[in-house]
Amino acid sequence: MPRMTGGRFLAETLHGYGVTHAFFVPVIAQRAMLEMEKLGITRVLTHGEKSAAYMADGYARASLRPAVCMAQSVGAANLAAGLQDAYLGCSPVVAITGRSPHMGQYRHTYQEIDHVKPFDAVTKYNVAVDSVEQLPFLLRQALREATSGAPGPVHLDFEGTSGNVVTEGEADLEVIIEEPFTHIPPYRPEPEDGMVRQAAQVLSGARRPVIVAGGGVTASQAQREVVQLAEMMSIPVATSLNAKGTIPDDHPLSVGVCGSYSRWCANRVVSEADLVVFIGSHTGSQVTLDWNIPAAGTAVIQIDIDPAELGRSYPTKAAIQGDARASVRKLMEVLEPIGPRTEWINRVQELTRDWREEVAPLVNSDATPIRPERLCKELTDWLPSDAVLVADTGHAGIWTGTMIDLKHPEQSFLRAAGSLGWAFPAALGAKCAVPDRPVLCFTGDGGFWYHMQEMETALRYGINAIIVVNDNQSLNQEKRSNERLYAGQPGNSDELWRFRDVDLAKVAEAVGCFAIRVEHPNEIQSALEQAIASNRPAVLDVVTDIDGIAPPAWNG
Repeated sequence: MPRMTGGRFLAETLHGYGVTHAFFVPVIAQRAMLEMEKLGITRVLTHGEKSAAYMADGYARASLRPAVCMAQSVGAANLAAGLQDAYLGCSPVVAITGRSPHMGQYRHTYQEIDHVKPFDAVTKYNVAVDSVEQLPFLLRQALREATSGAPGPVHLDFEGTSGNVVTEGEADLEVIIEEPFTHIPPYRPEPEDGMVRQAAQVLSGARRPVIVAGGGVTASQAQREVVQLAEMMSIPVATSLNAKGTIPDDHPLSVGVCGSYSRWCANRVVSEADLVVFIGSHTGSQVTLDWNIPAAGTAVIQIDIDPAELGRSYPTKAAIQGDARASVRKLMEVLEPIGPRTEWINRVQELTRDWREEVAPLVNSDATPIRPERLCKELTDWLPSDAVLVADTGHAGIWTGTMIDLKHPEQSFLRAAGSLGWAFPAALGAKCAVPDRPVLCFTGDGGFWYHMQEMETALRYGINAIIVVNDNQSLNQEKRSNERLYAGQPGNSDELWRFRDVDLAKVAEAVGCFAIRVEHPNEIQSALEQAIASNRPAVLDVVTDIDGIAPPAWNG
């Protein structure tokens, strides 16, 4: 068994698991940083711990492989805050921090707070590594935890303010690469035959079934199987934001994203169904519009790899515990194909057609400032067939989820699971993971302001993502609630949600990025072409209508 430093062991292990980039704020694991360079791992120095976590999250979601972010002791709580999205989005991120040595604990060590509680809230696995001898066992277990079951972030807290006790120490260490855990899913557990037969019986007896695909479909790469099941059994498909792209938006059985960030036609279809088949979905508040769609009492089949999720929010008529792809395949093996559910599918397509006709005037609007619906149409028309679209939360999530059509199976959609400002750093991480694919970020000016300093990071490392900013000089999603708050009373409600008009293209140009300020819808396509041809990180500052506010979700 070779003798090596903990830093060398860490670098060799990460390299063996396919990690190509490590996102960090110094000083952390310096010996490992040196060894990473020797092995060709790119060390991406960011301007903040949250950005490092977001980049790792984007990297993990785009590659379906473990990703790494790192920070020293003083930055540990900031790194934990950045893991919220990875935790909510089920992303296999490995976070590594340093902590004060034992003799400094409980004695008011400079700049340090307890690390356990912040990371407990946002990880599946959270352990202290006290010695180099522990590292092989705890690091391998962290990678197992991150990738298995429902994926999620993990945390290793290394002894030493910069992790130096673990990474500088030497021991006899064997690098073991457990290949299944280099990607997600590592294994595909199959469901019991009895569960499958029961679900098939319930599904065959339904008159108006609908599939709601969740993030587990994306993690399992079960999109093709879901579409096959839908076509075989004549079932419309709605998705969560995490599963957008499961079925092409122009497919005759596609109804769009449902829930709170939704097309009203999708919510209508789910509400009118007599059976809802949740596949890989947590059935949380967003995809169900606070558990109102489907309504309580609706018949439900639920398929999930985690048995704890089965029946969590809706009692099930049938439940299948297993990997999404494996489960759908077994379900199709026992189902008998049926003829078209003509009446139900006609109704579904009528609702979808009515929604498209309703939004068409705004989608095709030539107005200036630009309507966000028109911006989304231009992005739909431009997006390459293998593009990765990364969206912020709030209005950015609503606009991309509802108004941008993904028409090619090779296109991917990544969305913020909670934090405004996530999308820009996450898009940089995604581009690191899939450098040969076009990566486009959709954010608002409110989201872009959070981490715009990472433009310098993108330029320094040649991370050539395209950042489209829906720039309405505000957080206009808050406009209605603040107007209701004031209700005609004197005062300045604008202070609560509006910004100054800043030319963000000039800011990006000052950093060295390619940038264009777009003020007319007919300029969008040209700006996108110039951006991708620039071979630089690119910012499109699109001046949009401050009154371009997404309608509330349909709720009956």
